Amino acid sequence: MIGISTKTIYAVAALHELSSIPGNEVLTIKEVAQRASVPQNFLEQILLALRKQGLLTSIKGARGGYRLAKDLKDITLKDVVLILETDALSDICRTNNPTLKLFWEDVKEGVANVFDTPLSELKNYQQKTEQTLNFSI
Repeated sequence: MIGISTKTIYAVAALHELSSIPGNEVLTIKEVAQRASVPQNFLEQILLALRKQGLLTSIKGARGGYRLAKDLKDITLKDVVLILETDALSDICRTNNPTLKLFWEDVKEGVANVFDTPLSELKNYQQKTEQTLNFSI
């Protein structure tokens, strides 16, 4: 039911990096990989999947690369998870016991609600990080 793999973690890191560039610019896979500290060969597969599902657009050619197809506030963690994770948010209750079915449905709903968080929330975490760094100097 609830699975977040390294693939999803890398995808969020890549989306975060792509959100930091102006709307008309692009980043190459190599640039995204370096900025997000993600292996480039693994990132290629991730970005392709995100592009196919409409979260990214790509520009071909010498000045090509990737950019967000949507504003980060319109992309949720759930969007990314459902694209990259095969068993995420699936039905895990493999019993006919109505009590257990109800319990697992409530758990699944709670997790789905958390996953509805827009990735624009990353900006809030970035601000918290910057505040923490400023206080510790």
